[in-house]
Amino acid sequence: MASRPGKNKQKPRPGRLSFEAKLRIFCALMFLPTMGLLAGILFIAKFSTAAILSILTIAALLLLLAIAAFTDQVVRPLQTLANVVAALREEDYSFRARGAKRDDPFGDLAIEINALADMHQSQRLGALEAAALFRRVIAELDAPVFAFDQGEALRLVNPAAERVFSLVAERDLGRTARELKLQMLLDEADQGIIQLDSAPQQPRIVSRLPARAPSRWMVRRSSFRQGGVPHMLILLSDVSAALREEERIAWRRLIRVLGHEISNSLAPIKSIAGTLRSRLPQANGTMPDFDRGLGVIESRAESLNRFVQAYRQLAQLPAPAMRRVPVRPLLERVVSLETRLEVSLGEAPQVEVFADPDQMEQLLINLVRNGVEAACSAREEALGAGIASEEVSVTIHGNVDADFLSVTVEDNGPGLTNPANLFVPFYTTKKTGSGVGLVLARQIAEAHGGTLDLRNRANTHGCEAELRIPLAQKVAEEIDPIAER
Repeated sequence: MASRPGKNKQKPRPGRLSFEAKLRIFCALMFLPTMGLLAGILFIAKFSTAAILSILTIAALLLLLAIAAFTDQVVRPLQTLANVVAALREEDYSFRARGAKRDDPFGDLAIEINALADMHQSQRLGALEAAALFRRVIAELDAPVFAFDQGEALRLVNPAAERVFSLVAERDLGRTARELKLQMLLDEADQGIIQLDSAPQQPRIVSRLPARAPSRWMVRRSSFRQGGVPHMLILLSDVSAALREEERIAWRRLIRVLGHEISNSLAPIKSIAGTLRSRLPQANGTMPDFDRGLGVIESRAESLNRFVQAYRQLAQLPAPAMRRVPVRPLLERVVSLETRLEVSLGEAPQVEVFADPDQMEQLLINLVRNGVEAACSAREEALGAGIASEEVSVTIHGNVDADFLSVTVEDNGPGLTNPANLFVPFYTTKKTGSGVGLVLARQIAEAHGGTLDLRNRANTHGCEAELRIPLAQKVAEEIDPIAER
């Protein structure tokens, strides 16, 4: 049988004999009567004293050898089995007891201990594999995952959470949620929604959201125990896109209903007003107020109908016809279409995106037009107030960020006054605006797997609009595995 030096063996209590000592005493008690019996037999047989001593010496040696062999055969297997059990206790499953065979007390015990070692080794291997799989899954998740102990100290954080909340596992593990400014995660109820602001110090958003973009996350909470200590597991799910889609569907339904009802009412109003105007006396000066009033009704009905039709574009935007589109010619074409102001074209990378060229061009035209109108309105207000204004400028440029193309349109207008309502249909700050352009632009961007973000420029006045969409190479890499399957 395999032997192994035992570790952490308990010392026998003082005054209490060990099993091996007891066994030796028992053998000694058996040895002495045997030697006395042999000596008596030899004496009765009238052997000489020298012969008796020789025979007793030889017999004693043989008996001692037999006793030593017997003791070794009993004690050694027990020591080996004890060492194997000690190894199991220390989670070392590499040792096995040899000589295991059936129909033998020690052999049966060795078989059972080896089976126990095999079972623990299998369970240990399964636990290690499960732990490795768990760590791999947590590391690959785009959703931030945290674990806090009962003292609200951070005990687990995955790479997604590190990216989103600007954490470093080696530095921040063991720090409390309040120190890491994550207390809102523990205070939020299960399935509650939190919003991360768009300030520069706030975390970046994972999975196709632009830097500094506001986002909403659902907090999922559950508890578990590790080492008997209760822990809180928190998982964040990015629901920004889902909530925006729900809002978009609601707006589509509302616009569809309102558009249908208003159009049905405006058509007869315009028709009746036109008919009445045509039947008025043509003589000069006859019923001028009536004629002017009918003209106003007809004109406003026509304007309101155009307004409603503009909103119906939101509910009827077709799915994009995707194909490879070179970026630089697209930006050059958008810049050339603006005639009110010379738009500067900055850096334009020689890359391709997978997009609908018509929709993408319309999106960029809307962004450039908004920038030009903002810059020109700021100049007009300054001139009207008698204040010297700087030269208006609008710039469009692009750059590659990882697997995404980022196109930014910058102006030196007054900037954003109410960013929260930028993408709300019907909301506009322009006197002649309809509140459709930005909503339609973001809808086009998200239909292409991208995002659109508007924010005030840092360290100066004006606004910048950032469009992020995947590069054609990135889209091809995501499509190829699906096609192979």
